[in-house]
Amino acid sequence: MKETLRYLAGIAGPSGYGSKSTAQQVAQNCSCSVDPRRLTAIITGATSGIGVETARVMAERGVRVVIAARDLKKAAQVRDRIHKDINPNAEIMLFQIDLSSLASVKRFCSRFLALGLPLNILINNAGIFSQNLELSEDKIEMTFATNYLGHFLLTEMLMEKMIETAEQTGIQGRIINLSSVIHSWVKTDCFSFNQMLNPNKYNGTRAYAQSKVANILHAKEIARQLKARNANVTINTVHPGIVKTGIIRAHKGFVTDSLFFIASKLLKSTSQGASTTCYVALSPQAQGMSGKYFADCNESNCSALANDELVAQRLWRQTRALIRGRLKYQKPC
Repeated sequence: MKETLRYLAGIAGPSGYGSKSTAQQVAQNCSCSVDPRRLTAIITGATSGIGVETARVMAERGVRVVIAARDLKKAAQVRDRIHKDINPNAEIMLFQIDLSSLASVKRFCSRFLALGLPLNILINNAGIFSQNLELSEDKIEMTFATNYLGHFLLTEMLMEKMIETAEQTGIQGRIINLSSVIHSWVKTDCFSFNQMLNPNKYNGTRAYAQSKVANILHAKEIARQLKARNANVTINTVHPGIVKTGIIRAHKGFVTDSLFFIASKLLKSTSQGASTTCYVALSPQAQGMSGKYFADCNESNCSALANDELVAQRLWRQTRALIRGRLKYQKPC
């Protein structure tokens, strides 16, 4: 109850921010020792919602933004709006990627790495919710393939570049996985790797929640590996909050309009939803923090399952074996 009241009132936590803080406020207040113009950030899914807001705020600060998107037309529209409304000099690069396709992720990484650019920030933002069972081109359940597997491979293939950039510049690299509080709905006996790949009985909400547990476990295990290597790169997971969308508004009527009005008092705006991502990516307060779970711009608690190091290690091994088997993949030097 106390946490709910804190959320509704927007009371700031130890970081000085809370549920009502916006991405722009967080970015403006980041008295970074690092010039943002020296930073390069890859953001997946930056063609709608909080992904757009994250890209907008980063570009406004002078960060070189790489938008990795499935729809390049939409990505170009985002770029053009930023140039027109925010920063005409913003450096924004567009690359095509389909996170549900392992081959597409591999192509994206090869093309980006071929440019020889540094990489300081990787924001694994893209995500889908599928009401009905769909399979990716790799014959894997679509939600799990997009939300987790694609970002796993993306992170794996870009890891050495991030470590190299941190070593050469002295600037700590930061990886951010987006998760959701809904991850806490998943119990241990419902978290089976093979069932997530190809479920016998599909439930859209369960599949989404399972993918969000996997995102947290991924960050936990990679944080452990990075620490073992003494690498100057961190990885954390964020819960952006439940963000307002136009979905309910598409259904007109007194009841739905009334429910939307009530719900709108509880839901976050896109700018509020992007605040935690921007905080973990840019704030000096997040320096050195790794393997953590954040909500409302403050460190928070995830479920016992999502915090289980043994489960995290097992999931990492299973995922890597799957990807190597599908792509005969080898990490770039």
